[in-house]
Amino acid sequence: MKRVCVFAGSNVGLNPQFEKMAELLGNELVKGGYELVYGGSNIGLMGRLANTVLQQGGNAIGVMPRGLFRGEIVHTELTELHEVKDMHERKAKMGDLSDAFIALPGGFGTFEEVFEVVSWGQIGIHRKPIGLLNVDGYYNPLLQMVKNGMNAGFIPASHAPLLICENEPAILLKKLKNYEPISTANKWSELEDLSL
Repeated sequence: MKRVCVFAGSNVGLNPQFEKMAELLGNELVKGGYELVYGGSNIGLMGRLANTVLQQGGNAIGVMPRGLFRGEIVHTELTELHEVKDMHERKAKMGDLSDAFIALPGGFGTFEEVFEVVSWGQIGIHRKPIGLLNVDGYYNPLLQMVKNGMNAGFIPASHAPLLICENEPAILLKKLKNYEPISTANKWSELEDLSL
């Protein structure tokens, strides 16, 4: 595991712990020798994370769609900045550059990114670990929704390990590093499982 893609809010949020944990995660990434891949912004939790990585002497790689956001949002002091044509290309590039994924608190964009990489992992497009940094229980409702999906028969229980949830960055990074990919067993309950 060399590079970690972090999905994070474009705002800092109302809880001071969000910003604190973004900075702590940045410190732990550098301490572990990991490079950061993220959305390329200099504001919000994304900016706090990237600035911490850079201040600690680490590498921060941003991926930003051309012309989609206001110019001052783009971080101009990154180790690398990849400009892409749209959001689809942005997510694909971030995934290609990364060996693992972590989600800090965020909004619709962060939720969408998390569920996309989980869905891709579920059907075998990638075998990379996915972590949630559960700051002050932020992701508890999402975890409950996943549990509801399992109880209702839409998510196989064997796919629960696709989401690794921890409250501390150092513990989360260690679990991602030691991740064993799930079996790419059949996810469709109406089809015969041919993986046996």
